[in-house]
Amino acid sequence: METAVIKTPIGYAEFKGDEQGLAAVKVLDTATVTVIPTVLQEAANQVLAYFEGSRTTFDLKLNPQGTAFQKKVWQALLKIPYGTTTSYLELSKTLGDVKAIRAVAAANGKNPLWIVVPCHRVIGSNGELTGYAGGLSRKKWLLDHESPVKQGKLF
Repeated sequence: METAVIKTPIGYAEFKGDEQGLAAVKVLDTATVTVIPTVLQEAANQVLAYFEGSRTTFDLKLNPQGTAFQKKVWQALLKIPYGTTTSYLELSKTLGDVKAIRAVAAANGKNPLWIVVPCHRVIGSNGELTGYAGGLSRKKWLLDHESPVKQGKLF
């Protein structure tokens, strides 16, 4: 398993993966930027393009480790379009079991592929931001970054 670290506007992104695919992307508060192994170069390029605003989807071979249910939830997350949000309740309904809301939320929280599998696009049913492994300030930043309406400066 290869590892690389890049700097992003909201912290450092650490990538882990190999020829089987990208296994993990997580955000760190502090880290040392590393040389990017060939196997992780495309993932790093696509994440940087996302932050530059020139990429709204990812086209990467993914290999996250998790249970069958977690992988089902992560697949559902991939279907949430850029610039939109859904609730844990709606995600549960999409997966066919409204009563699985807590299990869906737990699987969402275990998502090992930060940004690439967009768990930040899931919010509370009341529209409030809820838990995010990278912190709510990062979740808000990501949602603002993806917002089709950009707030301009007044002065």
